[in-house]
Amino acid sequence: MNTPLSRRTALQAAGATALAAGLSGLTAAAAHADDGHNSRPELVTYPRPTTIPTNTSFQVRVRTAPDGTWQTLDIYRPQFEEINATTGSGKVYNSSMAYFDFNGSVEIEVTYLKGGTTKTRVRPDALGIKPELLGDTLRFTLDEPKDVVVQINDEIFDALHLITNRVEHHAPSADDPDVIYFGPGVHTVTGNVLTVPSGKTVYLAGGAVLTAQVYFKDVEKSRLTGHGVLYNNPGGAILCEGSKNIRVEDVIILNPAGYAGTFAESDNVHIKKARAFSSKGNGDGFDVFSSTRITFDGCFMRNSDDCIAIYCHRWNYYGDTRDITVKNCTLWADVAHPINVGTHGNTDAPETIENLVIKNIDILDHREPQMNYQGCIALNPGDSNLIKNVRIEDVRIEDFRWGQVIYMKVMYNTKYNTSVGRGIDGVYVKNLSYTGTHANPSLFLGYDAEHAITNVTFENLVINGLVVADSMKKPSWYYTTDAIQWFYNEHVTNLKFLTTAEAAAAAAS
Repeated sequence: MNTPLSRRTALQAAGATALAAGLSGLTAAAAHADDGHNSRPELVTYPRPTTIPTNTSFQVRVRTAPDGTWQTLDIYRPQFEEINATTGSGKVYNSSMAYFDFNGSVEIEVTYLKGGTTKTRVRPDALGIKPELLGDTLRFTLDEPKDVVVQINDEIFDALHLITNRVEHHAPSADDPDVIYFGPGVHTVTGNVLTVPSGKTVYLAGGAVLTAQVYFKDVEKSRLTGHGVLYNNPGGAILCEGSKNIRVEDVIILNPAGYAGTFAESDNVHIKKARAFSSKGNGDGFDVFSSTRITFDGCFMRNSDDCIAIYCHRWNYYGDTRDITVKNCTLWADVAHPINVGTHGNTDAPETIENLVIKNIDILDHREPQMNYQGCIALNPGDSNLIKNVRIEDVRIEDFRWGQVIYMKVMYNTKYNTSVGRGIDGVYVKNLSYTGTHANPSLFLGYDAEHAITNVTFENLVINGLVVADSMKKPSWYYTTDAIQWFYNEHVTNLKFLTTAEAAAAAAS
């Protein structure tokens, strides 16, 4: 259907009714009640609209622990890409995703319908979830909402992605004049672009699927929220240009035709617990251009290009990029980087990317054959960009398929750049760990003495259990990086590797 932007439409009235009817294991009244402490066990599941593709590898059931009534989850079909390193062609694979809301604890039962299950894994590994395996069925418990990936027999693509939220007790009302409300079902808008006015909230109820791009243009104090899905959105799912004080919360972005989200020439944008799955060419997750005070908090990203990319000028966007935070996120890049910083800028009027915080991150995978595009975290200033004042802390990198743990290069990539980057100055990396066997050597490459990498410190860098420090036992003629087969060139200065005790002593002196 074509949905007008007026607030009082048949869609809204029908959506509110359908939402009440579609709640499983919880009455509509209870869904909107406020128990004050979220202590009472609650479970809400949502029907998948029948016209949205599904996948048939898994059956998934959930119940409130320990003995609630089992509810069967509907499964969506995210798609992911893998690049053939010989031909450069891409192959797209179908996968599985389901979502639900709960408070308290839930027991999850996953059955692999293809059979032959010998090995299971629930990721991120840092959660420490060890499922019980009963033939082709596994069970595990969640005590609070977490986004996880269930893998059977180490299958990369034929996996199950489970997205969970707390039960909403104060959902926006369909009758609120400041709410653009989409209830359960599939919705389109004229022109496939939903332009959001200032001060308005776009709400996707659980079970809602919106196929339009959500567009914030020169607006402020607007919001996109809800437990619904943005699906197959032309031109990308979210576009935010020239706007400020914007909030994006909880939504799932599935198979967009373009970036999951673009945030450009904007200020004070908070993206919390958004999830994005993509496979199409240039299928980035969230990209930032020439913006300030952008925060990504608690997001789950699996993308067939960079999950999160941070740039300055590109296209019609101009200006420095400052005060960017990526925290509490889980990232999986089937192509390119989980986090990429610095490629695009303005040669004619050089710009700066500064004050970046990357904290409490789980990186599940990275696969990139091209050396110029490797690095679970890549700092690659080009186009006369300067990257400065970067803090990377509490990052857990699981074994990935192909790439580097971290990559810093002052670059002049003629495919994208018209000049070399100005440099990288001031990077502090604390509590970064990698466990695995597939990582290529990490590279630190200044361009020349005028375009260098300076003042980089690693504190408590742990590679396969080894704490890497300048004080570690090694032949006196070895570089510290030789111990882990990393490399830096002569245009990298003041590179340090410290234990936590050494860093504390240095700070106290």
